[in-house]
Amino acid sequence: MVIIFLLSLAPVLAAVLVYFNPQLRPEGSNNYGQLVEPQRPMPAPADLALTTLDGKPFDLNSLKGKWLLVAADGAACPDSCARKLFILRNSHASQGKNVERLARVWFITDDAPVPEKVLEAYKGTNMVRVSPEQLQKFLTTMGVQAATPADALAQPMWIIDPNGNLIMQYPAEAEPEKVRKDISKLVYNSRIG
Repeated sequence: MVIIFLLSLAPVLAAVLVYFNPQLRPEGSNNYGQLVEPQRPMPAPADLALTTLDGKPFDLNSLKGKWLLVAADGAACPDSCARKLFILRNSHASQGKNVERLARVWFITDDAPVPEKVLEAYKGTNMVRVSPEQLQKFLTTMGVQAATPADALAQPMWIIDPNGNLIMQYPAEAEPEKVRKDISKLVYNSRIG
């Protein structure tokens, strides 16, 4: 009887020991993206002047309350840009009943016209023009080597939480399945947005 009692008590004691002794906890994290440290709040419209494709002012804070899936690139949208927009669109679409809790944003870092095929393929994405210098002050480009702010911004993808904080960055060559799983985990476990 004592052996059975000790066997049933062992998992509880092990859990308490690991909980109160941080040195026994596993190292690392289980997210694919890189956490942005420190988190950055969304800038005010005066600090980040955004305009829609038809030239109207756009306030990024109007999207607060939603998880934002963000990419930045030039309007010509080369293959690397189309790949990022594709990953974000499919990650967004695969969220099932939580799809309304997310929005997609593409920061266009120049004044060139956006090709019609890109406009058609990524309908539903908030496409806004911005100065790359202003945008780089908000978005981090950790680990990115580039000659200009526009080139640095063209590589990663980001997630902004519903409170308006930049929280995560993904590399340009990110694996779509892992990005989708990260986003699913965030949205599923979040009580906000």
